[in-house]
Amino acid sequence: MSRADRTRAVASIAALIVLGACANPHEATPAKPPPLQVSLPASPTMPLAPPAALLQDASVELLAQAIASKPIVLLGEVHDNAAQHALRLQALRKVIEAGARPAIAFEQFDHGKQAALDTARRETEGKDTAQRVDRIVEVAGAHGWKWEFYKPYVALALEYNLPIVAANLSRMEAMRVGMDGAAAIFDANEIAALGLNSIDPALEKAQEHEVEEAHCGRTPTDSIAPMAQAQIARDAMLAQSIQAYFARGVILLTGNGHVRKDLGIPAHLAPADRARTVAIGLLENDDKAASMAVDFDIAMRTPAQPRKDPCALIPTHS
Repeated sequence: MSRADRTRAVASIAALIVLGACANPHEATPAKPPPLQVSLPASPTMPLAPPAALLQDASVELLAQAIASKPIVLLGEVHDNAAQHALRLQALRKVIEAGARPAIAFEQFDHGKQAALDTARRETEGKDTAQRVDRIVEVAGAHGWKWEFYKPYVALALEYNLPIVAANLSRMEAMRVGMDGAAAIFDANEIAALGLNSIDPALEKAQEHEVEEAHCGRTPTDSIAPMAQAQIARDAMLAQSIQAYFARGVILLTGNGHVRKDLGIPAHLAPADRARTVAIGLLENDDKAASMAVDFDIAMRTPAQPRKDPCALIPTHS
C-alpha cells in the first residue's frame, strides 16, 4: 500500500469510528424528547412474551420487560436520538427499582480507561452525584460523544452502586487493527481470547457490506476491508469486556450496529452465553425499520431524530 493509499485508508477508518461505526451519525443537535408514557410491567422478572409482531412501537413497559427477560442485555440505540435515551433511562430505572442489580457497560468508555474510571469513582465518594459523574466522564469518557445523553446512565449506576464497565476498543486501537491487523495491539493469547484468529469469512463479508451501506457507497475500495476489521475487533472487545458480569447480569449500552444478532456482539458469544442474551434494537420510525427488525431478538420503533442527511457528511472519493 502506497503512503497516499495508507493515509486515505486511515482517514476512512477514522470516519467509520466517528460517523458510521454503529451506522449512526453524532452530529445532530439534540431535540427535546417527546413525552413518554410510563407504565411499569406487572413483574420486572416475568419472561417476555413472544412479540405479536416483529417490530413493535416502543414503550417503557415493553422495554422494561425486554430488559428483564435475560441476564445479558445488549441494548441498542441510535446514538443521537433523544427520545430513545429518555425511553431507555426510564425503563432501566424501573427494572433497577424493582430489584435488579446489573452491571452497566458503556460503548462510550474505552476499555483501557477502566482503571481511571474506578479511581475517579473512589476518589469522589461522598461528593454530589453530578460532580462524581462529571469527574468520571472527564477522566475516562471517550471523545466525540454527546455526554448529555450518557451522564444520566452513569448517575443511575452510582445511585444504586452498580458496576460501571468501560467496554469499547479505543478509536486509535481500532484504527491500528484495521491498518495493521490484530497483532498490532494484542498478543497471541489476547487475539485467541477475542476470537480474532478465527473470524468466519462470511462475517467479514457481511461487515464489509455494512461498511459500504453505512457510508452510502462512498468508501474507497481499499478501505472497506480495514474498516470492517476494525468494526469486528470492536464487537469482539465489547463482548469480552462484559463477560465477567454474565453471572451477575449486565446491560450494555451501545449502538444498534453492535447489537445485530447476525454480525454484531452476539456473533462473538459462546452458544451458552448467547442463549442467556437478548439483543434489543431501538429503531427509528422510517421506511427501513421493518426490514431492519429481523436483525435483532427484539426490535422496537421510536420517533426519528431530526438531523441532516448523514450521507452529506461523507466525502465522495473518486
